[in-house]
Amino acid sequence: MADILVLYYSHNGSVAELANSIARGIESVPRMNARVRTVPRVSTVSEATSPAVPGSGPPYATLADLKECAALALGSPTRFGNMAAPMKYFLDGTAGEWMSGALIGKPACVFTSTASMHGGNESTLLSMMLPLLHHGMLIVGIPFSESGLTATDAGGTPYGASHVAGGDGAKPVTDTEKALAVALGKRLAEITARLGS
Repeated sequence: MADILVLYYSHNGSVAELANSIARGIESVPRMNARVRTVPRVSTVSEATSPAVPGSGPPYATLADLKECAALALGSPTRFGNMAAPMKYFLDGTAGEWMSGALIGKPACVFTSTASMHGGNESTLLSMMLPLLHHGMLIVGIPFSESGLTATDAGGTPYGASHVAGGDGAKPVTDTEKALAVALGKRLAEITARLGS
């Protein structure tokens, strides 16, 4: 079995739901396992810390999760057209993995949720690709052979899976958004299997 790390930060639950869909796609491929992890919030109070184990949901990611994974799916909500601070904070702590080349040649994909259709989902996906490219990872997107890309009136881009949550974050993830996330997870796993990671 090869572990594919599904690493995300979710504030209102939409990114977590996309992560679960990506995990389903990964696990639809023989000998592929989704290792789902999250990151803690970043506090505005420098003395504040999160508990070592989250109260609910998946465990917090460690740098060992990155080293041990055969591939990576990275997700974050959009914050002003960029990834959220908790995910950026985690990635900023991966200098040792960059120095050792721990992620070079591993496939990776990205996913996000935004408040509005033009709320920066594509720029967020692109911003999340940048540190992965610096790590030498191989970026996987969603090809237009996935019919949902041309049919969606919500989220979904060739850069990665996405969701449009609405201003209050209450819009549910649509069936098309879920299907595109599953397809992205499956594609990531298939490419990982082909590379023999």
